[in-house]
Amino acid sequence: MTESEVETAALEIISEMGYKILYGPDIAPDGISPERKSYSDVVLVKRLRDAVNRINPDIPGETREEAVKKVLRTESPQLITNNQNFHKKLVEGLDVEYRRKDGSIANDKVWIFDFKNPHNNEFLAVNQFTVIENNNNRRPDIILFINGLPLVVIELKNPADENATLWTAFNQLETYKNQIPTLFPYNEIMVISDGIEARSGTITSNKERFMPWKTIEGKEIAPSAMPQLEVLFQGMLDKKILLDLIRHFIVFEQERQDIHKKLAAYHQYHAVNKALETTFRASSPQGDKRCGVVWHTQGSGKSLTMAFYTGKLVLTLDNPTIVVLTDRNDLDDQLFGTFSRCHELLRQKPEQATSRDQLKDLLRVASGGIVFTTIQKFFPEEKGNRYPLLSERRNIIVIADEAHRSQYDFIDGFAKHMRDALPNASFIGFTGTPIEKSDRSTPAVFGNYIDIYDIEQAVEDGATVRIYYESRLAKLELKQDERPKIDPEFEEVTEGEEVEKKEKLKSKWARLEAIVGSEKRIKIIAKDIVDHFEKRLEVLDGKGMIVCMSRRICIDLHNEIVKLRPKWYDRDDDKGIIKVIMTGSASDDLSWQEHIRTKPRRRALGDRMKDPDDPLKIAIVRDMWLTGFDAPSLHTMYIDKPMRSHGLMQAIARVNRVFKDKPGGLVVDYLGIADELKKALSEYTESGGRGKTTLDKEEAVALMLEKYELTAALFHRFDYTKFFTASSREKMSLIPAAMDFIIKQENGKERYLEYVTRLSQAFALAVPHEEALRIRDEVGFFQAIRSGLIKTTVIAGKTQEELDSAIRQIISKAIVSDKVIDIFDSVGLKKPDISILSDEFLEDVKRMPHKNLAFELLRKLLNDEIKTRSKKNLIQSKSFANMLEKAIKRYQNKSIETAQIIEELIELAKEMREARLRGEKLNLNDEELAFYDALEVNDSAVKVLGDEKLTIIARELVDTVRNNVTIDWTLKESVQAKLRVMVKRILKKYGYPPDKQKKATETVLEQAKLICKDLAEM
Repeated sequence: MTESEVETAALEIISEMGYKILYGPDIAPDGISPERKSYSDVVLVKRLRDAVNRINPDIPGETREEAVKKVLRTESPQLITNNQNFHKKLVEGLDVEYRRKDGSIANDKVWIFDFKNPHNNEFLAVNQFTVIENNNNRRPDIILFINGLPLVVIELKNPADENATLWTAFNQLETYKNQIPTLFPYNEIMVISDGIEARSGTITSNKERFMPWKTIEGKEIAPSAMPQLEVLFQGMLDKKILLDLIRHFIVFEQERQDIHKKLAAYHQYHAVNKALETTFRASSPQGDKRCGVVWHTQGSGKSLTMAFYTGKLVLTLDNPTIVVLTDRNDLDDQLFGTFSRCHELLRQKPEQATSRDQLKDLLRVASGGIVFTTIQKFFPEEKGNRYPLLSERRNIIVIADEAHRSQYDFIDGFAKHMRDALPNASFIGFTGTPIEKSDRSTPAVFGNYIDIYDIEQAVEDGATVRIYYESRLAKLELKQDERPKIDPEFEEVTEGEEVEKKEKLKSKWARLEAIVGSEKRIKIIAKDIVDHFEKRLEVLDGKGMIVCMSRRICIDLHNEIVKLRPKWYDRDDDKGIIKVIMTGSASDDLSWQEHIRTKPRRRALGDRMKDPDDPLKIAIVRDMWLTGFDAPSLHTMYIDKPMRSHGLMQAIARVNRVFKDKPGGLVVDYLGIADELKKALSEYTESGGRGKTTLDKEEAVALMLEKYELTAALFHRFDYTKFFTASSREKMSLIPAAMDFIIKQENGKERYLEYVTRLSQAFALAVPHEEALRIRDEVGFFQAIRSGLIKTTVIAGKTQEELDSAIRQIISKAIVSDKVIDIFDSVGLKKPDISILSDEFLEDVKRMPHKNLAFELLRKLLNDEIKTRSKKNLIQSKSFANMLEKAIKRYQNKSIETAQIIEELIELAKEMREARLRGEKLNLNDEELAFYDALEVNDSAVKVLGDEKLTIIARELVDTVRNNVTIDWTLKESVQAKLRVMVKRILKKYGYPPDKQKKATETVLEQAKLICKDLAEM
């Protein structure tokens, strides 16, 4: 299968969906039906103008033309800014002014798309659309144009080519953004596929944010037998869905210094549209005002789903007022921050009610508005009073975040007071955890589930990673009376209550806090956390969070950790490895004041924690950051605080975010929350959720030992354990011997590379379990061998994937240095210049005792050299590639021994070296030599012409090709036909044998394609 076949199949699917298909070279500036003035033009302007005229018939012609110019105009040197500006014009229309016939001024809009009637837009797919910018020539596989605008870029790879992966397609799009940025101000969606897998993202999406699309028409997950590419095309690029996505499901969020463009995943898209249907029914005069509950597991983008829902609701319901409710100030701030960053999607800026009076003022409006408030503001000022009526309108929608009975007090609080204030409002709940089966009041207020996206589906989709649980209680060696016991009747005190009502704290809470925060216990926990976390960091890049029961314990634990690791501390907010995040007041103890920060300072520390490259590694929290806080590199959470039910589930979900190849998150228990986790799992599965809320750490250990056994079995009858007691010199000889042993097994290298990758992932999950520490040195050794094999023998190493890894290589005491991994050093070879491959080097390889390794080494070097030549000299590279392939096949078929194949490869290396020197002897440069070789110079009928005449022909061919190729000429039959005639004339002119001319002409044209690849780069 070839890449062009994948492209053809993709175009067939797109054509069946009603898109018109055009071939890029046909509409190029020099094509048969040109639609572009130059190769730097990326908009099909006539189609855009026709669409604007068709969609806006009542707007004067000159005003429509001015609108077209505005669309084509870019205003910033920043690509993302231009993209955001264009998106705004696209979804909001262009504001225009013109004079009516009666002389008055009209304020109106010109629309680029007809969102109400999808069929009034023109949908076009163009393949091989060449763009040239700053001498960079690039040709994306397929671009989807709507009304002449290049909105979707699709990059495809060949599933049969092991080196052409989904991520090489991703890397190619990154190159396009860098080299032909003029294409991307208009881009809304990017799609990558290797013919099997398919994912989509935006111009700011990193690898983790390129997500699959799993449904067609949103009914259910498409069958696994159906190719992902087809599911994504039919489910996402369907005309109606694509327009809906562009208008309502793309958002630009400013985070720190960066703007991130975010596109809804399939579960967000379908949940929002389902929620809108139930909202219209519930808020209608006949509706019961219960819109339902959306249950999307934590980490799957619930806050953005709420923003997408609100944005579309604002446009589709009659100017509604939206009230967004949380039960805590920090949650209110976080959600308000998300909505504020999405204000363009919402078509307005949300308001945050800071007091009861302001809340009342904001809700007494006649229509419109998005109001954020905490539930506490809906309690009447005096107990027993009714909350005053604020509005009787039906188009008020109340969105409750984490809609659970325990948080909103449905019996005597939320439902009653909200009904008093807003008797005709409709209610919708969003939650990351299921509603408890025993909870009848939540469905009574909100209604039934609208949509469920559970843990299992989120992990399958790559939206989240699994969470593992580890109890460290036994490690603390505390006497029975020193161990905290959580009373079933225990009631948690919030951080706010602790600040405001210190003297009135509940006695059960205060007694438990005294035991949990005893000096001895804190010292033991501090030492354990430092040891545990340092071992985690050795194998997994990322961050940790410690959750304590009180602010006092947070500070005491911080101080104990700092005593053990003084270098981790810095009073400056911008520096230091560890910080306490908490609220407080001026009346708190003086020694606490450095940890009590204002909201902007806490936000700045949050930004540091979210940045994987920032030195801040550990946050100690009490309540802050346990819900809604998203730091993908966070992989370990230490819990020393009583938590239960959805509060516990929300907290542990901080470690389930996707980050590079992070294999999972870990929750470490110091207080005995295992029973609460079991209860939470029981509630979760009873509600219909699939997958486990947490997996026991022992499962990770079992997985690690399984992968360890598989890897170690590949060394059966090879004693690698000698390595750990050997001298440095002996180690140097053991590494190549181990590599040789792996290589000589059937598919040994491929199996080994896969096994060690899986082992490293499982090991990173299991550390610092004693079983992991027991095999640590062996894992380090296995990784060293893996690195050596990749560097030395893998023809197309996964360099980028290696660099993007969150899993660190273990350079343990057993592995003395990186030098050991360098195979050239360890076998006593100097690194070769592959273009020279001197006799001395080849002799050294020949004498290597490890023949299998010598063969792999030579094979890689020759392959690399052939690959280099294939970019310049067609005949040479083909000839040497065939020779290499035949030799390797004979070896693989066992018809020749290892020693013999090494001899053959050494001879081939010498031939390649001689071939490189031929140009110098003939006084030809590399290009001229390539055309010389294309003339079949070894054919006896051609040889009679002599070297002198053949070199003249070669030079003239180079000049002719250089002077006559045009952009995209390789795709245009007319240009190729013209060039074919010219080549034939030259051959005839110099007496080239007539019967050989046809083949030589075709070979010369093939060579010309290589020479001019810089003009027509794929």
